[in-house]
Amino acid sequence: MGDSVSLAFADPAKYELYDCKQLEPERKRLADRTAELQGLMAKAETGVGGAVVAEVAYRNEYVATRGQARLAEEAWQKNRCRDTIPGAAMRVAPSSAPGTPPSRAGRSVY
Repeated sequence: MGDSVSLAFADPAKYELYDCKQLEPERKRLADRTAELQGLMAKAETGVGGAVVAEVAYRNEYVATRGQARLAEEAWQKNRCRDTIPGAAMRVAPSSAPGTPPSRAGRSVY
């Protein structure tokens, strides 16, 4: 199915205001969902009448998801986003500046 058809099922303005931090997990979610739907369609096609079941049950959502993924990718490119390095986004800041003694707040007994 052509991309023009898949774009017809997606909202073209959905990702316009997303920043890179919002687009990254959205792109991954859409890629995972597309792969899941492809697997479900392939599994359905193995059974009797499976091609019909695959078309009726999964094709519309698959086409819509592909359209959304394409729009998210276009927004990603437009914003010049880059994939984050695993662990870099989850860096933990030190609790105090080096050389500063730890706080004793909350350790006193009254």
